[in-house]
Amino acid sequence: MRTIALRREQTAQGPLILVNAAHPLTGGPTPELTAPDALHPKILLERQAAHLLDACVRAAGGWRAIVPVSGWRSLAEQRFLWADTWDREGEDFTRKYVALPRCSEHQTGLAVDLGERAEHIDFIRPRFPEDGACGRFRRLAADHGFIQRYRREKESLTGIAEEPWHFRYVGVPHARLLEDSGLCLEEYGDFLRERPRTCVLSNGRRVTVSYLSCAGGGVELELPEDACFQVSGHNDGGFIVTRWEAVS
Repeated sequence: MRTIALRREQTAQGPLILVNAAHPLTGGPTPELTAPDALHPKILLERQAAHLLDACVRAAGGWRAIVPVSGWRSLAEQRFLWADTWDREGEDFTRKYVALPRCSEHQTGLAVDLGERAEHIDFIRPRFPEDGACGRFRRLAADHGFIQRYRREKESLTGIAEEPWHFRYVGVPHARLLEDSGLCLEEYGDFLRERPRTCVLSNGRRVTVSYLSCAGGGVELELPEDACFQVSGHNDGGFIVTRWEAVS
């Protein structure tokens, strides 16, 4: 066995961090960014998220049918978007569709707004229908690690109105668990606290996901020497631990 020491500040880092008004970002390094689509080089995402988004869009019909509208934003950009939307659209609209600075998933590089290709695209609320290439993307999203982040039935939990265009990268086993269980990211920590969960991937490999609370300044995690795993902070005082079974 090997012991991994995890610090309290690491609970606010990683691909599974929860970001909302009650769980704002606290800083940390800018993610390694790249453009998922060469046709739109200014739209950037975290590198792994960008790679899998590109694969999903291509499988759904390609970048000439689906357009990336917004990806990573700096804190300054999110502040400007909040203030500009407030001035143009008013308080009610802004609070429904724009997250406060430090409370936006776009600042992580893990979230993307997508739109159906058209002559005119609404930057705040792009059209992303249920049919055509967009519909195919929806059906393929979880198997590429993406979830539709804001759904109508979860508005009381997320604090954001339904956004059919906003997708969040969480990784394949987590997207599958969230989708199959009908959960939003705000519910995921409690779901895992109940007991570890198991997911079988499309390649037949089994994955176990568990929650590790972090009390005080840190916590230790014990794993077998040959374990294939990922540890991500959840931004709620704990970690989500993902373990892939050994390949025989």
